[in-house]
Amino acid sequence: MTELHGKVAVVTGGASGIGAATCTLLAARGARVVVTDIDNERGEAVAAGLGEHAVYVHTDVTREDDVAGAVRAATEHFGRLDAMVNNAGRVGAWTYVTDTTADEWDASFAVLARSAFLGTKHAARVMREQGFGTVVNVSSVAGVRTGFGPHPYGAAKAAVLQMTRSAARELAEFGVRVNAVTPGGVATRITGHGAGLEGDALDASVAAVRKGLASFQPVPRAGEGEDIAGAIAYLVSDDASFVTGQNVVVDGGLTLGKAWPGNYRAEADAARH
Repeated sequence: MTELHGKVAVVTGGASGIGAATCTLLAARGARVVVTDIDNERGEAVAAGLGEHAVYVHTDVTREDDVAGAVRAATEHFGRLDAMVNNAGRVGAWTYVTDTTADEWDASFAVLARSAFLGTKHAARVMREQGFGTVVNVSSVAGVRTGFGPHPYGAAKAAVLQMTRSAARELAEFGVRVNAVTPGGVATRITGHGAGLEGDALDASVAAVRKGLASFQPVPRAGEGEDIAGAIAYLVSDDASFVTGQNVVVDGGLTLGKAWPGNYRAEADAARH
């Protein structure tokens, strides 16, 4: 198991889903965590559950001052910054490209791509001076293949992957690593948001999403926040000290594509006899 004792991490979108699972796992492995989100109630609850090893900071990731403040909170509370996990996200509305508004496009890029840029920028300023640190940007299978998300969402997630590679190339000489994690079908509240659900219906949707995803990919179960958190924990650990500029896809085989039509295994067995 990857140990993270003494490390300090900032996690955006830490109030629920992949972000909450990441905060919990990093803390369980010894890290101190700055939990950030715009959902104060849920964010504070996550931090409180982690005890003295975590603090909550309200952070709107589309605002540069907020992101800079989250990074500053890490150094002020814990004296350093080892990891920046740019996870905050939104799905946005599913619309034809001809019906997608410029405002919707801009809103998606602000939360998904601009936020990852801001997190990388301000974390790198601290890490470059320290001579060490790692950034993990959370992308999506929608950023590597079509059909897995709305047009603005997929385009923004693809931009995150390219920025990850570009920043990794620049920052390597300063001892700073930058990688991405690409989740597939994960049962979280953000999926329900994409379907337009709110409140109690949103919470209930997670169970429905989990059931639906069980037959959606080669690994016959839904992805969970903990699956993605495990990959993030590896990338921020010293075990990954020689890994930078990479995209770790954690998707249950979703991007492998569909199997051949029909029960080809049974047909192949029958042909051999």
